[in-house]
Amino acid sequence: MYAWRAMKDTPKKTSGQTGHGLVLAPMEGVMDSIMRDLLTGIGGYDRCVTEFVRISQTVLPARVFHRLCPELLTGGTTPSGTPVFVQLLGSDPALMARNARVASDLGARGIDLNFGCPAKTVNKSQGGAVLLKAPDVLGSICTAVREAIPDNIPVTAKIRLGFEDDSQFETIAAAALAGGISELTVHARTRRQGYRPPAHWSRLANISAMAATAGVRVIANGELWSPGDVLRCQAASGCSDFMLARGALCRPDLGRIVRCALSDTAQATPIEGVMAWTDIPHLLRTYLHRNAAQYDPRYACNPLKQWLVYLQYHYPQAGALFARVKRVRDFDEMDRALAAEEHILPAAA
Repeated sequence: MYAWRAMKDTPKKTSGQTGHGLVLAPMEGVMDSIMRDLLTGIGGYDRCVTEFVRISQTVLPARVFHRLCPELLTGGTTPSGTPVFVQLLGSDPALMARNARVASDLGARGIDLNFGCPAKTVNKSQGGAVLLKAPDVLGSICTAVREAIPDNIPVTAKIRLGFEDDSQFETIAAAALAGGISELTVHARTRRQGYRPPAHWSRLANISAMAATAGVRVIANGELWSPGDVLRCQAASGCSDFMLARGALCRPDLGRIVRCALSDTAQATPIEGVMAWTDIPHLLRTYLHRNAAQYDPRYACNPLKQWLVYLQYHYPQAGALFARVKRVRDFDEMDRALAAEEHILPAAA
């Protein structure tokens, strides 16, 4: 059995916030710096995490880290001041540690370790969730990274309940905690279960209670689409901290309204600042222009359409808009369509 280490450093919650923590999840191909900027600007999040940096054969140059985490050039935070942790994915403890040192030297506010990615291509190259089958290796990576970077830089990890099943969940979690991490995020499904509902929040209860005795926060993740889901997860898991993923894309203000629902005054104070559909077209147009400026106008439409697919789960109007623009490939044509959507809508009350 693994002996858990006391944490070296735990990220402090922002002044004025409640005892609950909210993290904006990393999502490969979706949660880039532009999306992180937009969602953290709306509010509610304590921090966010980059898409994974793949570590396979060498120590990566600074330009790779800057490409995936341009926030490193501006103090390691989004423009709204939300800290950004750099996520690493790989299986070689020594190489992971050396790259973690590069990221920390570049100004990363924290290092997150990916042991949860279920993608077959990633798992075949011994990255992500496949390491759930090798708790000793997983623990060694945590230890090596923790020892390689300064004590004031947090090291966190994200796991699932297991690979094929959850029979080794406690062993996996203990291995990560023994490596000296300060926080453990658990996606409450196995790799085999993928993203199929339900998420098994209750499996986190024992780990959450035991980790708390060592001063380590366990962050619950999976099927958190609404404030009600978060409150039910809290009751089932015993966790006070949560990571929001697809729900944040479906509802851009989810972090803000979850923060309100978790506050001590939630019962007495109505939720303010809820975003109606009338608020969304301007946000979409901002996203389109930011993508065109950062990448290329030729490639700005597809991310916009991808976001509309998510948004339609909360805003039916997004589905209608997607139907009108799904074949649009030209930036100017897409911009005109969004401008028209802004113009035809009544002003927000």
